[in-house]
Amino acid sequence: MKIVADSSCDLNKELQEKLDVSIVPLTIYLDEAEFKDDASLDVSSMLDKISNSKLSPRSACPSPKDFLNTYMGEESIFVVTMTSALSSTYNSALLAKELYFEEFKKKFIHIFDSKGSSVKETLIAIKIKELIDKKMCENDIVVEMNKYIGELKYFFQLGSLDTLIKNGRISKLKGTVASAMNIKPILYADENGEIVHYENVRTEKKSLKKFIDIISKYGTNISDKIIGISHCKAGEKAEKLKIMIKENYDFKDIIIVETKGLSSMYVNKGGITISF
Repeated sequence: MKIVADSSCDLNKELQEKLDVSIVPLTIYLDEAEFKDDASLDVSSMLDKISNSKLSPRSACPSPKDFLNTYMGEESIFVVTMTSALSSTYNSALLAKELYFEEFKKKFIHIFDSKGSSVKETLIAIKIKELIDKKMCENDIVVEMNKYIGELKYFFQLGSLDTLIKNGRISKLKGTVASAMNIKPILYADENGEIVHYENVRTEKKSLKKFIDIISKYGTNISDKIIGISHCKAGEKAEKLKIMIKENYDFKDIIIVETKGLSSMYVNKGGITISF
């Protein structure tokens, strides 16, 4: 059995070795520059170019052919994509499945819509691997994973509002005022994978405390769960949050990953996400 994910699935070296996920990269465009969201991408350089440009970066999902290439080999394929509410990646993976069946023999391929991105995808990949290791059959894994995905929560705080201002999601005037006041909104993915505003915070201390409050409000059966943290060039902040979580909750495990190109483009430097 094989796990495939798009490049919004943020993994550290340890997790990549343990899970052996085949990553299908998205592409990020800015001005005349093109950034392939793979292992060769210099995220810091990309972020600097985004910060210095007046234009908004944009992303392109992998082609069906990109996914098709990863469907070769193993007889059972589990695919995880970022939310279909914001990207065509999920549909591209589905089309690749149809193309595979037309060209080759039918086999088990299932695509999961994560209804989120970044570390939420990471947790989904971890759970799939756990069920594979338990020798569960494919259909039982699908049932268990659909339940798991439906219960996962995903919250994140933007490092800056620059991308939202540039792409017109908020007006330049409102964005400038918010930036001047050091407002960093916390958002979440709803049950449909749509991004919704949760609350505005102004300081790092308040934002970390707010994440702790969110876990208290939405967390259930915590001792049986892993909580994931991803960050964009904010390792110290992520470690602080990890310590605070340990002091307040008894999660089975806490993982920290750094965001790659796609997630970094949206949350920006200083951004942080949690999923549980």
